[in-house]
Amino acid sequence: MDIEERLRGLLLQGLDADAAAYQRFLKELSAHLRAFLRRRLAQRPDEVEDLVQETLLAVHNQRHTYRADSPVTAWVHAIARYKLIDWLRSRAAKEALHVPLDDTDDLFASTDSDAAEARRDLGRLLQLLPERQRLPIVHMKLEGLSVVETAELTGMSESAVKVGVHRGLKALAARIRGM
Repeated sequence: MDIEERLRGLLLQGLDADAAAYQRFLKELSAHLRAFLRRRLAQRPDEVEDLVQETLLAVHNQRHTYRADSPVTAWVHAIARYKLIDWLRSRAAKEALHVPLDDTDDLFASTDSDAAEARRDLGRLLQLLPERQRLPIVHMKLEGLSVVETAELTGMSESAVKVGVHRGLKALAARIRGM
């Protein structure tokens, strides 16, 4: 059974008051989160466990927000990314306090070429997707529109928009891995 299906089933059972299933969900999720965060914090492996615990706590506290028609891993990864971003921001703020003023010249020396290259690369990748996947990603993920707004704009159903985003992001990830 696929990790997505297994986690989803355990979470739904847990939400229906099955304490044993919820414990298995948290145990399997912690292993999944550990791997997810290790990839993102390869330079700081000591921080992974703290972030796993913070994410598990957030998942537990926000379990009522999970929608049964959406992928569990996407929901959990969003929570984990927010926790990681919070950690990175706090870390950056602490480190910035210790930067001597003489060392700030390189902060202002960068150009916009990296951002322009990233936009160009993303545009090329998006052009490889079919319109039913590309448009929902562009409108929701890049322009920040809601599912409802994207559905109205594209003429697609809300379900089709969600499926388009999910499949499109999955296809993009596969292409990036294959590069």
